[in-house]
Amino acid sequence: MLSSRLPLVIAFVAATACSAQPQQSGTAPPVASPGDPATPTPSPSPPPVTTLPDNAPDATVPNVPATTGRANLSATTPPFATQKIGQFVEPFAIAILPDGSALITEKAGKLKWRRTDGTVADISGVPKVLNEGQGGLLDIALAPDFATSKLVYISYSEPRTVGSSLALARAQLSGTALSNVQVLWRAGSDGVGGQFGANILFAPDGQSLYLSSGERQRFTPAQDPEQRLGKILRLTLDGKPWPGNPEYKAGGARAETWSTGHRNPYGMVFTADGHLWEEEMGPQGGDELNLILPGRNYGWPIVSNGDNYSGKMIPDHPSRPDLEAPKLWWNPSISPGGMIVYSGALFPQYRGNLLIGALSGEALIRVSVSGDTAKAEEQWAMGARIRDVAQAPDGAIWVLEDDGALVRLTPKG
Repeated sequence: MLSSRLPLVIAFVAATACSAQPQQSGTAPPVASPGDPATPTPSPSPPPVTTLPDNAPDATVPNVPATTGRANLSATTPPFATQKIGQFVEPFAIAILPDGSALITEKAGKLKWRRTDGTVADISGVPKVLNEGQGGLLDIALAPDFATSKLVYISYSEPRTVGSSLALARAQLSGTALSNVQVLWRAGSDGVGGQFGANILFAPDGQSLYLSSGERQRFTPAQDPEQRLGKILRLTLDGKPWPGNPEYKAGGARAETWSTGHRNPYGMVFTADGHLWEEEMGPQGGDELNLILPGRNYGWPIVSNGDNYSGKMIPDHPSRPDLEAPKLWWNPSISPGGMIVYSGALFPQYRGNLLIGALSGEALIRVSVSGDTAKAEEQWAMGARIRDVAQAPDGAIWVLEDDGALVRLTPKG
């Protein structure tokens, strides 16, 4: 964290920008069957959470300030020609289909299909969501074999007896309807709180998937190995624990966990060299870009390069060198949204770079990566909160703005 702290009024604004407002969420029994010898035993679900803590637990180590890795840049004029190609209501995520059409989720529980001619149709059959606070219909991703299977995966806040739970479902896209909808996985730990994470990413070989699960504004579940909150999970395509996970044999939530100690992990990508990169929202400051390694602990809420919204200090990452530190971090916050690794033809100079949408930062940020290192290169002022980023088949960059606009970016001139 920086030696000079932001005023509390800015902390409040940052909290709003980082989508940290309370919201309902709930619990559901794990899908796994205890009687299946191939499936580890599920963890028991804790009682529903009805109130949220104000601050991270008290520090147990002296603060050692972070002095390297800060990625804040001065905003510059974007090198893009922009074209608005759609308008949606509280959109969250976009998945571009092979033919150049796109599926867009709206938090209220609507799934839209933007056809290649620009017309928009409603997709029916979406599971019921709890549209409250940060919850609702969240991410959408095409199955690795979508071209033949027409399967899509969606994440959402599922209504529970108390609050909601992050859920992952799979369905077949048939024209303008979802059919054969199956709930594959639930986070459990029902109750209130935002910060769902909810990003879906398939492994490069298409045989497994990664799902980010936020800690729901509850802090301590991120360090609880028996809860699925504050984790990156690796699952089979059917939502079961991946057999190669670090603690697969332990059963329950441990069997599903790839990495732990995350706050609100929003974006994940694989680069061409097979590295898994993830970005997540910190508290007041301390947004992170992490290189994700199996079995590692990324520190939340024990350490952060930001502070509680109340102004109460959290020790910086160097205070606990046994925990994984981010490769880059932002303070003040940028509130990272979606992220892609660019591979298209229209911007050959950006191939292999990460493009990160920023909500409170109202920017698109370019980061170069090489092996296990990252460098913030440019921060383009977009004049809008960027919720998600996607790459079209022709190499154009599509950004989904929080005000609902879908914008296509192409080279100037």
